[in-house]
Amino acid sequence: MSLADHFRELRNRAFIAALAVLVCAVLGWIYYQDLFDVILRPLLEVRDERGDALVNINFGGSITQPFSVRLTVSIFVGVVLASPVWIWQIWGFLLPGLRPREKRIALAYFLVSVPLFFAGCALAAWALPQTVAVLLSFTPTGAANLQDAMVYLHFILYFIVAFGIAFLLPVIMVGLNSLRVLPVRIMIKGWRIALVGILIFAALVTPDPSAWTMIALSIPMFALYWCAVAVSALLERRRRKRDPDWLATPDDQASAL
Repeated sequence: MSLADHFRELRNRAFIAALAVLVCAVLGWIYYQDLFDVILRPLLEVRDERGDALVNINFGGSITQPFSVRLTVSIFVGVVLASPVWIWQIWGFLLPGLRPREKRIALAYFLVSVPLFFAGCALAAWALPQTVAVLLSFTPTGAANLQDAMVYLHFILYFIVAFGIAFLLPVIMVGLNSLRVLPVRIMIKGWRIALVGILIFAALVTPDPSAWTMIALSIPMFALYWCAVAVSALLERRRRKRDPDWLATPDDQASAL
């Protein structure tokens, strides 16, 4: 293909990705009230538990804030729901430059990454009410918790996306192992360091001082770590059977070849 053909293909794939995001964003706009009720539910649960009306969301930032919040929610829903489409368009643009075996590996990573990301988002939705309740529990007696709508929304979206990205850890590990950068023996030997790193990452992306959400995130991440170790061990075993023995000869020794 000529350079102009490559640009035309990139334009077409970008158009398909943008159209998918737009269609899903329209769905987010239509069902905004239902989505907003889900986002607001953690605050209302705290309000009902405390028995007062001083816990709620506030649109007092500006007169345009209700529209901005609705637009932000719609775009976020569009990007998340359309993620299989726009991720596939990225892969589709890169796949012609790969060998057949590399294409199969890339397709496998795509098929695994999307469900893992959605699983992380689902876990975030499950842990979110407890996180909000703990954070608001530090409010002094008699004080109000009127959350700015845009600030609260950004907190919710950041929380969900952070969980989704965290669940991509095994994909990254298996990818590095496929590139022969991260052998299984190093994964097993460094599991303690990996556990500490997972706990630090979970503590940074979860603002809950009670460690509830940190534990809720770190346990599945550590389990996924060992799943990645198991998959990488199978891949290494297949490579050893496929590759000739002389490839494993150290550089300072003569091989059988």
